[in-house]
Amino acid sequence: MHFEIYRDAKQEWRWTLYASNGRKVADSGEGYHNRADCLHGISLVQQSGAAQIRERPRTLGDIFG
Repeated sequence: MHFEIYRDAKQEWRWTLYASNGRKVADSGEGYHNRADCLHGISLVQQSGAAQIRERPRTLGDIFG
């Protein structure tokens, strides 16, 4: 896996996480004004390995869609 950082059309920094097969796994979802903030966002994702996994409860919309 690897992260790729780049500037978007608004010249904001973004990151994308790719799996070893080259497929996109996740992205920043937002642009950062500073490269350092972008790198900090990556750091937060890297540290989230111990984060809990929670299943979202179903709603009536899910059931009757």
